[in-house]
Amino acid sequence: MVHTCVVAGCRNRRTPGTTLSFYRFPRDPERKQRWIAAVNREGWVPNEGSRLCSTHFISGKQVKNPRSPDYVPSVFTSAPLSPSMKEASACEMYDKQEAQVEAANALLFLQGQGRFLEDQNRSQVEQESVSSSPSSCDEEDIKTEDDVDVDVEEEISLTSVNQMGSPIKNIPPDFESSLEALKKENMELRESLEKMSLTEASFRNDPEKVRFYTGLPNYFVFETVMLLLVPHMKGDKNAKLSKFQQLLLTLMRLRLDLKNQDLAYRFGVKVATVTRTVHRIINIMFTTLVPTAVFWPSRVELRKNLPAALRCTYPDCAVIVDCFRVSLEKAFNVDVNQEVASTALTTVNELKYVIGVAPQGVVTFVSRGSPGHVSDKNLVESSGLLCKLLPGDVVLAEHDFDIEGLVRDRKAELKITSRSCQSEQDGEDFSLVGTLSDKVSVHRHVGKVIDMVKRRYIMLTGPVESPFTLVDRTSNVSTFDKIVQVACALNNLCISAAPLE
Repeated sequence: MVHTCVVAGCRNRRTPGTTLSFYRFPRDPERKQRWIAAVNREGWVPNEGSRLCSTHFISGKQVKNPRSPDYVPSVFTSAPLSPSMKEASACEMYDKQEAQVEAANALLFLQGQGRFLEDQNRSQVEQESVSSSPSSCDEEDIKTEDDVDVDVEEEISLTSVNQMGSPIKNIPPDFESSLEALKKENMELRESLEKMSLTEASFRNDPEKVRFYTGLPNYFVFETVMLLLVPHMKGDKNAKLSKFQQLLLTLMRLRLDLKNQDLAYRFGVKVATVTRTVHRIINIMFTTLVPTAVFWPSRVELRKNLPAALRCTYPDCAVIVDCFRVSLEKAFNVDVNQEVASTALTTVNELKYVIGVAPQGVVTFVSRGSPGHVSDKNLVESSGLLCKLLPGDVVLAEHDFDIEGLVRDRKAELKITSRSCQSEQDGEDFSLVGTLSDKVSVHRHVGKVIDMVKRRYIMLTGPVESPFTLVDRTSNVSTFDKIVQVACALNNLCISAAPLE
């Protein structure tokens, strides 16, 4: 079958004796689209018989290595010109193609694919300047499809021959040493690029890199989170980012508090893509990861793993509670008394959360954010924490939450550790050896966990950007409230949780 090149203006055909190769369009969808875009024929779609000739590749053949300039065709002539401009345009075209060949030779040489292409390019330019005619060469056979699909990454030795079959001449004496130096430099550049890249392969065997960019202890934990989220991540054929990149981008946003523009540069996408990706992955983690990693353990589990510091003092301890605050980037006004008609407004410049931590050092409860002026009592009462208490449970707190009555209504008991420590320092109820030091540990326990979560995910240190304070209508939860719970869930997956000892 006679194949004709599909490029507009290209008259090359597969005829007996031709030295040109004709390539099918790739089966890989992404690469195929790049080829179609390079051909630049509006509304045109290739079929099974569509072919592209080798003159549209810098090296004279396609290369399957994505880093090669010949991974996609790039050599195309311009549209037909008027007779008065043809002569000048031909000279400019020749100079441009010659410059392309020189640049491509240097790159291909560093990749171990160096070829001396100058003679080939000149012959191609001469062929384009004359009308096409059947070749009279009888010694060369027509190249088949199998001949085209050859491995293009094999190394070319110093005894390689040029296109005409004659050995390369005039090789400098120090050519071999220069080649080795360039290979070494190329290898160093590849290693440096691999370290700087944000690919899945670069993270797989580098736990330090995983910790720095994601806050997770190693790639195994990252992969576990990925496996949990993948079934809920919609497969978009036109997505600019892979599922790995979407999760990595989101974790980098939480971990390093990088701005959207910064992440857009790093991942080569638009700022709008970064914004959509972060909100979508946060929503997925909020609905799938948080219920799995942040939950209220049973009394049996609590007592089974109760730290030694509490076995004698508070064996029925169910939770240690405290509050933390996060500042807002932009303050807003709220009605002080929303139950009755009122014009009294107060300025809110921070959010306040109540957090519950198990004695083992994991976060078991996080409330939604409330304005900073809300009292501890109202915050705890509206958070839903009291509903999780069982009769006989002991709740430890660092300071007086003024919720003793609320806890008593649940037939549980509230213990204020700072008050107990002060009483023992005054000589009261000091019957247990080591009790004071144990309670001092309880006094600092929640603070350690909160500090650990904030250090691991810097976004929680604030200030909170205004778009994250908007409430999602479907879940009635703000994006930052979801981020706080997701950060606590990710912290619970880390081996370095802060046990009470």
